[in-house]
Amino acid sequence: MSGESNCKVKHRSHHPSKNLHQLEAQEHSNSLSLEMLLRRLRATEANQDDKFAHVLDAVGEFGTFQRRLVVLTFIPNILWAFFISADVFVLTAQKPYCNTSWILAVGPNLTEAEQMNLTLPREPNGSFQTCLMYLPVAWDLDSIIQFGLNHTESCQDGWIYPDTKKRSLVNEFDLVCGKEQNSESMQTMFTAGVLTGSLIFGLMSDKLGRYPTILMSLLGLIIFGFGTAFVNTFHQYLFFRFGVSQALVGYTISSVSLATEWLVAEHRSHAIILEHCFFSVGVMFLTGLANSLPHWRLLFLVGGAPVFPLIFYIWILPESPRWLLMNGKLEEAKQMLCYAAGVNKKTIPLSLLDKLQLPRKKVTKASVLDFYNNRHLRKVTLVMGCVWFTVSYSYFTLCFKLKDFAMNIHFRQVIPGIMEVPARLCCIFLLEQIGRKWSLVVSLFQGTLMCLLILILPPELKSIMVLMVALGEFSLAASVTVFFIYTAELLPTVLRATGLGLVSLAWAAGAISSLVIISQRLTLLPILLCCVSAILALFFCSLLPETQDQPLPDILEHYPLQTRNMAEELLAKEVAPEGGTGDVVRNTVLDSTMLKLDSDVLSHTPVPGRAGDTDPRND
Repeated sequence: MSGESNCKVKHRSHHPSKNLHQLEAQEHSNSLSLEMLLRRLRATEANQDDKFAHVLDAVGEFGTFQRRLVVLTFIPNILWAFFISADVFVLTAQKPYCNTSWILAVGPNLTEAEQMNLTLPREPNGSFQTCLMYLPVAWDLDSIIQFGLNHTESCQDGWIYPDTKKRSLVNEFDLVCGKEQNSESMQTMFTAGVLTGSLIFGLMSDKLGRYPTILMSLLGLIIFGFGTAFVNTFHQYLFFRFGVSQALVGYTISSVSLATEWLVAEHRSHAIILEHCFFSVGVMFLTGLANSLPHWRLLFLVGGAPVFPLIFYIWILPESPRWLLMNGKLEEAKQMLCYAAGVNKKTIPLSLLDKLQLPRKKVTKASVLDFYNNRHLRKVTLVMGCVWFTVSYSYFTLCFKLKDFAMNIHFRQVIPGIMEVPARLCCIFLLEQIGRKWSLVVSLFQGTLMCLLILILPPELKSIMVLMVALGEFSLAASVTVFFIYTAELLPTVLRATGLGLVSLAWAAGAISSLVIISQRLTLLPILLCCVSAILALFFCSLLPETQDQPLPDILEHYPLQTRNMAEELLAKEVAPEGGTGDVVRNTVLDSTMLKLDSDVLSHTPVPGRAGDTDPRND
């Protein structure tokens, strides 16, 4: 037996190079066959993913139905400006004086100037003090004029505002003398509403649908937006502003998701760009109204009244067929598509419509935890969160720096409105020429660069600083638009709204960070945070895939999980070719994977004649 074994070993050792070539050829063949099978599975899945796009092509790429949808979604964007920027105009600085009408009881014919001269103490520079008054006395008017008043105390009967021509929150609720409120603190309350609304409405939109979430957001605008005009205290005002911000972010997330899932190709980006342009137009309308209306309540009445006609959205706003399909509502999705085709005067072939199939059971289990468990989804969320933080921080920093130039409040709002419209229209050219990813990189780089220069340059260069602010507003407005388009296309349908809500948290974090840091009057920290966030955002953004001319992802199985290799990822997709089953494909991939593993084992088996190998006869 030992002799036979030795003979066999000797026989193998005569042709070591031949055996080596055979093993390498077998390994190469197995690798090629596995790659071909994986490529076939990818092509099969892509073909299935494109079925919905084929149906949308049959409906009509941008017919009457899609144009009507775009109009319905951008109309509320004009009203956005009234609710987002209203705080700037209703909290204007005013100089108060103590109400000393008690002296009118002894001198009813006194003018306002004489009344203030007798009852208000003066500053060393001769101006009247704003928070102190002379203590009332039981004297007649002649004694008061002759001897004067000496004892002072804080205002007891409220304040008067003799130099004020408009009614604002300050003189409505007497926000003076220790009760002052600035726009930064009110912006913090508004941002807190964005934080909570992003999570609540993002989850609602993915669970209940785009249509009901948009309706609830519009209802919130009616209650909290129009209702702000009827508040009785400043704390009620803050509460209503908190509710408005939740409704606004809910509408934003759901409307972007709805437009993304209904429109195809370049029409999707054009629609979102148009929506954002109308927001900028709304800012300019708000500025004109705020300048002409004498009362802050009228501003909310006029700005909030147009929300009521939007109630008719109940009857004409469509649901997303992608969302319906992903949630097992196949017949409703087909009816919605047929209705859209009818409006466009098109006909969907029954053979094409029948190819739409219900999603697998695994799809319905999508949850917020998938943003942690799914590697690709987690990467997209973190990267876009970093980008959104950078854009928000830079934008608010520019806005606060603009205040240092002592410009008129209306002029400060008109500049962004004028700059943002051409900036968003320029996105059309950028997106078509260099795609989503690099459009975001270019606009973000320019915007953060302008922000950094404003923080570094000395304030004496006022004209250059204003130019930098204008260019920064231009670039960051483009970044915001590209960001929404890019993020919506990166996220799957089953978690698109939730993902947009999560990255909106980063926007709120950037806004709050800017508010806190600028209020501290620090010099180095704003520059450092601007540089670090910009570098991280630009680097991470370059790691994301391009989405231009790519099909929208619908399910989580499009993304590889962290714990799976390439073969396991495709095996988990359970994609079957026409006429096949998921088990057949799964077994085929498993067999090919085992072949690959066998070839790997053989490639690592010691071959006689190789350097370092030992001869079995020596054992």
